[in-house]
Amino acid sequence: MGKTRDHLGRPVVAVTGMGVVTSLGQGIDDNWSALTSGKSGIHRITRFPVDHLRTTMAGTVDFLFDEAPRSAVLTEKLAELAAEEAIARAKIGTPGDFPGMLFMAVPPVELDWSVKRDLYDKGDAGVSDPYDRMIESAMTLNDPDTYEYALYACVADKTADRFGTRGAPISLSTACASGATAIQLGVEAIRRGDTEAALCIGTDGSVQVESLIRFSLLSALSTNNEDPAAASRPFSKNRDGFVMAEGAGALVLEDYDAAVARGAEILAVIRGAAEQADDFHRTRSKPDGSPVIGAMRQALGDAGIALDEVDYINAHGTSTPENDKMEALSLEAVFGENVKKIPISSNKSMIGHTLTAAGAIEAVFSIQTIRSGVIPPTINHDVADPSISLDVVPNVARTAPVSMVLSNSFGFGGQNACLVIAAGPA
Repeated sequence: MGKTRDHLGRPVVAVTGMGVVTSLGQGIDDNWSALTSGKSGIHRITRFPVDHLRTTMAGTVDFLFDEAPRSAVLTEKLAELAAEEAIARAKIGTPGDFPGMLFMAVPPVELDWSVKRDLYDKGDAGVSDPYDRMIESAMTLNDPDTYEYALYACVADKTADRFGTRGAPISLSTACASGATAIQLGVEAIRRGDTEAALCIGTDGSVQVESLIRFSLLSALSTNNEDPAAASRPFSKNRDGFVMAEGAGALVLEDYDAAVARGAEILAVIRGAAEQADDFHRTRSKPDGSPVIGAMRQALGDAGIALDEVDYINAHGTSTPENDKMEALSLEAVFGENVKKIPISSNKSMIGHTLTAAGAIEAVFSIQTIRSGVIPPTINHDVADPSISLDVVPNVARTAPVSMVLSNSFGFGGQNACLVIAAGPA
């Protein structure tokens, strides 16, 4: 029996497991039921005081904890929950012994303000410089837990230990494209023959007061605080910014032949992956959209498919004025007039923007779209933007056969990643 290869002679990469946690709930079933019902997971923040902040809502996962832990601990816990579901679905390996590599998208790590303040308070009052006082305090206290969670690779290291992945765990952060980048690295490792399996995770538990203030200072966040559920309005004329959110998505990837040989259920195939970056601005997208256009075209080329084979586009769709316009113009540039016939929706209208985790979570939802034949809607689309002529599946889910999805992820700093996900190999 011949080996299964793609149009470039590379091993086909199958998805055999997936897991997800968002503000809508824990697990595929709860999330999918809420997502296809048009339910929003955005609500007023109760984790910390917000009375004097410009933005007071987010998509937090408060249902998981009585009191939310520090952001790095929460990021790790979300990854663990998503990975447990994905590995259980894949029925691969034995508990604590995953037979492949770990690729993990994590947010930039630093100590929360509350931890810094605690260290400062415990420091020597005779040390005048606040930073030196914190460092001195940390060294004196000999606090391994605080030290570990200040390390960039900590979350991936702990996840690797928890699931027994092989080799050095890879931590990466390409802003809001990170989750898709983690999947791309897993795909490329399997194609190269480095591993027959990969655990790819995007996770983010960053909704803390400092991150909220920083994004607010960039004027990136919605301020529609009166109606949190309606705050995320991708592609609508009255969109005013994205809504921060938390969550994690995980995929188990395998060499297609190896998965079939062990009797695994093939959930989908990652047919194409690509990324392009630019150095235009630290936060703004390049106005002509050329890196985004290039990433989409490269992903479609990597998949070896024609434009008319794409049945659905899972848009980045952040609900910021600039991003949505740029993505719409870029889609028109790639697909031409045919783009008006392709259903395009944004999961962020319901779950908010999960930042580092977004690309992985949306890959999970793209696969579920293929498997269920139901396209999640873009909710809160009550005021159409006349400059955006896309079929955004407004407000109500749609039943339609879907066998090929383009999933877009575009990050601050011009970091763009696209995935092409299919029902099966060519």
